[in-house]
Amino acid sequence: MKNYVLAIFMVFGIATFTATAQIKTSVQEVATPELAQKREGLKKLIIANYLGMKNSLVISDVKKTSSFATEFANTLGQFKFKKLSLEEMNASTSARESITALAKHIAESASINEQRKDMEKLSEQFWVIIDKVKPEKTILYRQKCPMMGTTWVSDEKKIENPYYPKNMLTCGEVVAVK
Repeated sequence: MKNYVLAIFMVFGIATFTATAQIKTSVQEVATPELAQKREGLKKLIIANYLGMKNSLVISDVKKTSSFATEFANTLGQFKFKKLSLEEMNASTSARESITALAKHIAESASINEQRKDMEKLSEQFWVIIDKVKPEKTILYRQKCPMMGTTWVSDEKKIENPYYPKNMLTCGEVVAVK
């Protein structure tokens, strides 16, 4: 009986440890509380600038979209991935480079349609690294326009399609939550 109870305890203990180990907070990623606070601040800026781009596309504002894209590229470029395996590090770094290049292209573009095309690609790639850049206690929604197949990230469940705001502003659905 003792062995049975011990076996159950070990299974639950390992399951608890595994679930806990998968969630890395800024405090677990860096050495000091000050660095953790700085890292969280950078994560918040990355998300705020992404959402600024998305929301500027909803209102079709080329200049605001460009401004947020510039800041997004800068803040994402400053972000350092921590506590990843070599494979995860390579994939995340490669994704960041691609995302940053797309953001810079959005910033340089004077065409709202070009900005939207690049944002579609950026959003797909951004979701891949979202767990690494998402601030603690933040909920993000991956939304998708089922008619066009385009996706974006939002901080609320309400649908505001950044790609087709004139004809399909509320066309979309939440397809994932992180």
